[in-house]
Amino acid sequence: MKILHDYSLPELKSELETIENKMPRFRAIQIYDWLTNYADYSEMSNIPQDLREKLAKEYICQPVKIESELISKDGTRKYLFSLPDGNIVEGVLMSYKYGNTICISTQVGCRMGCSFCATGIDGLARNLTAGEMLSEILAVNKHIGGNKADRKITNVVLMGCGEPLDNYDNVVKFFKLLSSKEGLNLSQRNVSLSTCGLAPMIKKLADEDLGITLTISLHATTDEQRKKIMKVANAYSLKELFFAIKYYFEKTKRRIVFEYIELDINTNPEDAERLKALCKGLSYHMNLIPVNSTPHTVEENPALKPASKDKAREFWEELKKLNISATTRRTLGSDISGACGQLRRSRLKENN
Repeated sequence: MKILHDYSLPELKSELETIENKMPRFRAIQIYDWLTNYADYSEMSNIPQDLREKLAKEYICQPVKIESELISKDGTRKYLFSLPDGNIVEGVLMSYKYGNTICISTQVGCRMGCSFCATGIDGLARNLTAGEMLSEILAVNKHIGGNKADRKITNVVLMGCGEPLDNYDNVVKFFKLLSSKEGLNLSQRNVSLSTCGLAPMIKKLADEDLGITLTISLHATTDEQRKKIMKVANAYSLKELFFAIKYYFEKTKRRIVFEYIELDINTNPEDAERLKALCKGLSYHMNLIPVNSTPHTVEENPALKPASKDKAREFWEELKKLNISATTRRTLGSDISGACGQLRRSRLKENN
């Protein structure tokens, strides 16, 4: 079955003409409003019953269901979403003074194989459609009391299950659906895409004329370091990656955000110096991320040994001396499997 949320309003108008060629022009707008409010067919009170029945036979209007919700003591909410084919993905809602940020998934699983991420352990099952990604947001917006006229979601981050740039076409369409004036009308400046560093796709994204923020999972200052924790480093060197990043910055003039987990191997004074050199010419910010590797994880991959608190603090001080903008990310949702892929993997183990 087709997913109604995959359609823009003009596309929906054309699609509805295949069902009823004399349908009133305003009907598509009515249906689109209901879709943006994440309504089921039974809630579409101003749509004729016979039309709703026709649509229900061919089109899914709520492709994402909230399977479960865990609420952390810090207010963070972790969601498991079920999809029409029985697959599950996850999302996180974080509340800040400036509003609510939702972190959504772009794929079922992931094939990037970053050693610090639980999502990729079982590989990639499939891509999410643009409408499924949008529906993650719409489902949560409705769940917390929002609607089209009173949107409760203020910011969106593509940092859940999956590598967004490995699902390029659907992700780009999602951006356009999300910022559509007929839909949620969320500014692209309030949207961030996090990538492990698919250099060619970063360059391609730069030419899309979007207003999103690009976030790079960097985590290392040499190719040797990066290959120990990220498989993508075997495909694209830091030289290739930063060529693409600087192209993106030159095209968009948007500040780049770097994610950097604090490991024993990558928090030395020389790493700070190399970061300064790599990022020369960019406007950027470093998000330093404490990592809680288990003894088993470190035994499997010694490169994942966390930096001690003292070493992490000293590294931050080195960055400060070099005038590198950096903050340590506040850990949210640690009591509800807040890290990417943890909750989904727990559910998959239960089902098996």
